[in-house]
Amino acid sequence: MIIKTILSPFKNFAWFKRLNAKVTYELLAKHIPAEDWHFMNYGYAPKPNEAPLQLAEPPTQKYPLQMYHYLASKTSLEGKQILEVGSGRGGGARHLASHFKPASYTGLDLAQHAVDLANKLHKIPHLRFIQGSAEDIPLADNSVDVVINVESCHAYGSVEKFLNEVKRVLKPNGYFLMVDFRYAVDMDTLKNQLKNSGLEMVEEENITAHVIEAIEAEDDVKQDRIRRLIPKKWQKLFAEFAGVVGSKFYRNLKDQTRFYYRYVMKKNS
Repeated sequence: MIIKTILSPFKNFAWFKRLNAKVTYELLAKHIPAEDWHFMNYGYAPKPNEAPLQLAEPPTQKYPLQMYHYLASKTSLEGKQILEVGSGRGGGARHLASHFKPASYTGLDLAQHAVDLANKLHKIPHLRFIQGSAEDIPLADNSVDVVINVESCHAYGSVEKFLNEVKRVLKPNGYFLMVDFRYAVDMDTLKNQLKNSGLEMVEEENITAHVIEAIEAEDDVKQDRIRRLIPKKWQKLFAEFAGVVGSKFYRNLKDQTRFYYRYVMKKNS
């Protein structure tokens, strides 16, 4: 509580948001390198009009995998050059690179330990993970067909810089696919940032109810994973971070003080 109080005045500074994200995900990848923990998003339960996901083997994290799958289904990835910004532990990249058959898939993450872990866990053709900043993407102009961003840009120092970089690296007629959450008071800011990005808004969806459904459906499995992987003294804190049923994040979604949206945007020629 004392540390939280001390750090609170800094949380809206760009430099602090960058530092906090890097330190958090470096530590998680370094100290919890579990080979059956591939995703870090809150999960998604599909809508009735979305085709059921059929996989040869049931995934260990079904709902977080579905967050990636149904986002990527918004456009064709086959034969395309794909960039994921904020690729984390790499599970989403592995699924999309395997299932949708892109020509190449690059996962970019700020945390070097996360990049190293993802490269170790996910050795498949045409998939690689590199270290770099979302606000200074180390790829050439007009070099990517689709940019994917899953539950990541809320932690960036400057969302505007990130969106400028997305537009820069996308080829003409390329797509930007994004899911993320914001407090209700901050959602208008995100929408204005997207509106002013120079990209065309193709689709905007409030998927909050489907994230809540996923959290509830996966709660027993997630709680068990926390008990297995996290030292007991840190389990309560990590349960809050992971958004289990009863956590602040879960309560915020339920009482609509926080929302979760899915976006499809396009760079016009």
